[in-house]
Amino acid sequence: MDKRLSRILPKVQKPARYTGGEYNQIIKNKSEIDLRMALCFPDTYEIGMSNLGLKILYGSANEVDWLWCERCFAPWGDMEEQMRSEGIPLWALESGDPLGDFDAIGFSLGYEMAYTNVLNMLDLAGIPVKSSERQGLLPLVFAGGTACVNPEPMADFLDLFVIGEGEEVNLELLSLLREAKSLGWSKEQFLLEASKISGIYVPSLYSPVYKDEGTIEEIRPLQNAPKKVTKRIVEDFENSFFPLNPIVPSTEIVHDRVTLELFRGCVRGCRFCQAGFAYRPIRSRSSQKLISQGTSSLENTGYNEITLSSLSTSDYRPLNELCDGLLDFCVPRSTGLSLPSLRADNFSVELMEKVQSVRKSGLTFAPEAGTQRLRDVINKNVQEDDLLNACKIAFQGGWSNVKLYFMLGLPTETDEDVLGIADLAMKVLALWKPYASNKAKGLRITVSTSCFVPKPHTPFQWEAQLSMEEYRRRVDLLRDNLRAKAITYNWHDSETSLIEAALSRGDRRLGSVIEKVWETSGKLDAWSEYFSFKRWTDAFENCGLDPKFYAYRERSLDEVLPWSRVDLGVSESFLKKDWEMSRKASLSPDCREKCSGCGALSLMKGGPCDE
Repeated sequence: MDKRLSRILPKVQKPARYTGGEYNQIIKNKSEIDLRMALCFPDTYEIGMSNLGLKILYGSANEVDWLWCERCFAPWGDMEEQMRSEGIPLWALESGDPLGDFDAIGFSLGYEMAYTNVLNMLDLAGIPVKSSERQGLLPLVFAGGTACVNPEPMADFLDLFVIGEGEEVNLELLSLLREAKSLGWSKEQFLLEASKISGIYVPSLYSPVYKDEGTIEEIRPLQNAPKKVTKRIVEDFENSFFPLNPIVPSTEIVHDRVTLELFRGCVRGCRFCQAGFAYRPIRSRSSQKLISQGTSSLENTGYNEITLSSLSTSDYRPLNELCDGLLDFCVPRSTGLSLPSLRADNFSVELMEKVQSVRKSGLTFAPEAGTQRLRDVINKNVQEDDLLNACKIAFQGGWSNVKLYFMLGLPTETDEDVLGIADLAMKVLALWKPYASNKAKGLRITVSTSCFVPKPHTPFQWEAQLSMEEYRRRVDLLRDNLRAKAITYNWHDSETSLIEAALSRGDRRLGSVIEKVWETSGKLDAWSEYFSFKRWTDAFENCGLDPKFYAYRERSLDEVLPWSRVDLGVSESFLKKDWEMSRKASLSPDCREKCSGCGALSLMKGGPCDE
């Protein structure tokens, strides 16, 4: 350990965030490898180490003998202050070497409010933040993750983007970088070759042209760059890499347990859900494979809890069989099994009994909207009776803590829909006395609302976000009608939602805004302790831009969108058709019942998606 680091660690919160040395970390001999990669998560250690995607990328990369992949996380403010004071550059945890020593620096970008952290981490490492200022081939700075489905706001800072799932394409990219390094290629030569890899978007090979009113006329490909960059998926998900020996953190993290990924994609097609479209088509693992992976991971880590992960866990068809197999291992060892992402329309007594076999936690359901009309608009396809029946079953089973998640500002929402949330919460409350088997604890219902953010590559990508003033009015309306002592109401702030929406639907001009925010001490914007709405609005004004232009403006169906060069496999014609169906409150079918023809099956060369 650097002697300067040993001096400053006693002065900061949670020093174990920065030391490495965890159980199951991977150490390699630097003299025996050809390429070094720093896998960077632009948030704190506790958030990054809870991310399953990071564990998958870390483990799959380190299976390659010529490559060593290490981890790096954003430091908290107290640590950054000490690092800058002592002149200590940002380092990777495994070796302790500065990021400037690495050949490739890859960021995992899952949330737009992490954008300023990318710039801050590069600067802490002594690496120029702009791609144009990094003249040499190395280090290559790139990113992947869900937020990269609109790469344009971060185009000034990253050499390239990985679109889609990274396990396979990352290794293709790094193999090319290994070759380029050995042959002495220029950065420009490498990027041109990299653009030929399916799933790689090189922003310097695309030039946006703007109309006078500020919308995009076209995004012009240069040097024969692909007209469309199609996302990559892992087709053989059954046999794809899963981390059986994940790193055991040296300090408590957000999700301190084994996470078992059941499937990717979603059969439901909620019209607001970017992940549901980004991860199509659905691909699942067999229950036998999952039981083996889950028990091995528990044995190799010593965790006393395992959680089943997917966009909709209760839609996994052999769920009961999977739970039975895992519980055979878990129950004798007092290991908890948790099932998040449950749907109210398929929650059963049998499933409830499995969930509480070892320990009982709170139950969470996401009706998203307060009335059936609005649930049909967003294609949620959950009936009120489904939710009430699920809560009745839970109360009979001894649960006394229920969380309900909703969004405010969904397209076509009215005050009647807002009040429907309060009405639904009160109906859940009314079930407590007649059905609760354990009244001694008392009931706690938590109602949480967030502000709808229109996301790229969804049927609602053309919609306008609700203004901050109107969102606050609807929050007040709902709060005034949730008066029961057993109900707690939490809501997300409107200011962060405005900036998130602007970044989510932004174009390349937002790079100057992101840079200005960072230059004025912006970082860790996902944390209320650091987020400054004024800093963001000042930066927009300084750059001659308006966040409301990006967030509050309804887009026409024929507008050229900033992400139009990215293809997630779901056709634009389908998105337009589904948007039109939303206006009629018409439902799209469950993928298992009928294919809606979204186009995602074209990504599967080996056959149809799992059903």
